[in-house]
Amino acid sequence: MSESSARRSARLRQLMADHVVVMPGAVNALSARLIEREGFEAVYLSGAVLANSVGGVPDVGLMTLTELRDHAARVASVTSLPILADADTGFGGPDNAARTVQELERVGVSGVHIEDQEFPKRCGHLSGKTLVPAEEMCEKIAAAAAAKTSADFLLLARTDARGVNGYDEAVRRAHVYLDAGADGIFTEALQSPDEFARFARDVDTILLANMTEFGRTPYLTADEFGQMGYRIVIFPVTLQRVAARAMADALATLRTDGSQRGFLDRMQTRRELYDLLGYEVEPPPGQPPQP
Repeated sequence: MSESSARRSARLRQLMADHVVVMPGAVNALSARLIEREGFEAVYLSGAVLANSVGGVPDVGLMTLTELRDHAARVASVTSLPILADADTGFGGPDNAARTVQELERVGVSGVHIEDQEFPKRCGHLSGKTLVPAEEMCEKIAAAAAAKTSADFLLLARTDARGVNGYDEAVRRAHVYLDAGADGIFTEALQSPDEFARFARDVDTILLANMTEFGRTPYLTADEFGQMGYRIVIFPVTLQRVAARAMADALATLRTDGSQRGFLDRMQTRRELYDLLGYEVEPPPGQPPQP
């Protein structure tokens, strides 16, 4: 792992020790620049966004480690922020999970989470999921933990047990995953504020809350999660959803009007784009700067 990668991992640990860390999900490298410019302290890379926006496919385990690594490398190259990546099921067995950690750590990722669903996985807020045996997941966690170059690299175990076998099984699995070497727990699709608070009492570790839209989890603020004891709150698909709706609306207007003039006020200007990219362009002599 590069020195800059090690610094990012250490920075993430420092942030979590101090307060709850809000992580918007980047759609691409450009949106990662926006996340940093708007003052957020870390970036999340969602497996759903990788599948939807990069691959143009559903989030059902179709993307590869190579595609995730390349996506993460592009994001890491344009931002200094810590990056947490969704590594799905670890792309195979224990050896694959270990290689996943090695590849992502090498390109600048600060941490990953690996889940206990059977492959092919499903969105965590859908029904019909199946889980691997806890012992099988523990083998992946142990291999991934042993593969870390830096002790600061964050390895989170995600369990989808709440929606399959119930709350108590989610707690049980969380504890055995911690014993296997996970640094913290991401429990998916808890269904009430009381469940989130109870889980934080039952599992005393680094906890991640997934504040996705249109799912099983009620809308809570990052501060509310922080008060319960959660250290990370991800907003994994928020930017993709906003951008996709805006693009659809723009295309509908363009098709109807045959012109973009009606929504120029909703666009990022050329000057705003260049500022975001750090691209300095001198206007031709006698012409004003580009808007």
